[in-house]
Amino acid sequence: SCFCLVLRHEEFEEGCKATCNGPYDGKWSKTMVGFGPEHDHFAAELTYNYGVGEYRLGNDFLGLTLQSSQAVGRARRLGWPLTEVSESLYVTEAPGGYRFYLLDREQPDCDPVQKVSLAVSDLQRSVHYWSTLLGMNVMEMNEEKRCVLMGFCKSQCKLELQDIGAPVDHGTAFGRIAFSCPREQLPDIEALMRKEKQKILSPLVSLDTPGKATVEVVILADPDGHEICFVGDEAFRQLSTLDPNGNELLDKAMVADKSDEWFAKHNKQKASA
Repeated sequence: SCFCLVLRHEEFEEGCKATCNGPYDGKWSKTMVGFGPEHDHFAAELTYNYGVGEYRLGNDFLGLTLQSSQAVGRARRLGWPLTEVSESLYVTEAPGGYRFYLLDREQPDCDPVQKVSLAVSDLQRSVHYWSTLLGMNVMEMNEEKRCVLMGFCKSQCKLELQDIGAPVDHGTAFGRIAFSCPREQLPDIEALMRKEKQKILSPLVSLDTPGKATVEVVILADPDGHEICFVGDEAFRQLSTLDPNGNELLDKAMVADKSDEWFAKHNKQKASA
């Protein structure tokens, strides 16, 4: 698709036991958006905590790069601020302050999401973790700019690690990156991280989604505290099936969300996380 789609929308009455919505209790929702089905496209998971009104951004997420002259054209038509950072490359900010880089080239037939960029404090240590331990391939290394481009295969969205020469601050929004893999590999991933004395945030655990497939996950943290979720692919493919009613469910949830009114009526403000 040349447009970003609502792939599915799900509502939860209480906080996730694997902190999928951050370390927050209470009602929350998850909306998956992307340019095609989750099994072969990058998807962004937008989480909304009904009781939280604002998050403090850190320096951990450096941006998402998208190749799409159509997106650049739409931003111009809508008057959305664009700043040219190099030839044919523009940066813009989504609500909440998250950066998106738009490459003004024809959108490819495959996934237009090119890379996700994360900050690290020690590039060599991070390359060891993501490549030697997790098995990602190093595709480009730029010593001068202190960054590396990595991926599991050439056809997928890449991960860019940028050494910022300072501690990584995750703020309070608690994002994470997720990969699917054969379910049988999950115990091996957990065992390897234990052997290497790396941080495991959630040992192998089952997560339920009302009315949908139950998935199993292992959640790790890299040396800079970036959260990484590995999910069993077989159940994930069932869970992540494109829901034709996703857009309608999201619209209904937004109309039904009276949380702002409730807080105003009770003379309270939503929490700033």
